[in-house]
Amino acid sequence: MADDPLTALDALIRSRRGADAASSYTASLFAKGRAKIAQKVGEEATETVIAAMGDDRRALTGEAADLVYHLLVLLADAGLGLDDVRAELARRTGQSGLAEKAGRS
Repeated sequence: MADDPLTALDALIRSRRGADAASSYTASLFAKGRAKIAQKVGEEATETVIAAMGDDRRALTGEAADLVYHLLVLLADAGLGLDDVRAELARRTGQSGLAEKAGRS
């Protein structure tokens, strides 16, 4: 999956952790802490929903990309990554969404 853009982005994000906050936007997010990163995820999610309500595929694609980027930063800050998300999705595969939701505690 080395050619996968999400995997490449995830690796780039992780490489910016601990870098000088003035050197990159990603490093500045890490420096601001998880609450700020989570706030950015919320903002991007809202912008994605707004774009989805319109009829502009380009706007929705751009907002979705922003959301995924910020989500990857949040996951990295929490010590999680794409493999953790993949494992959770694999665990849920073949299970009814309703059954999975009912099984949460």
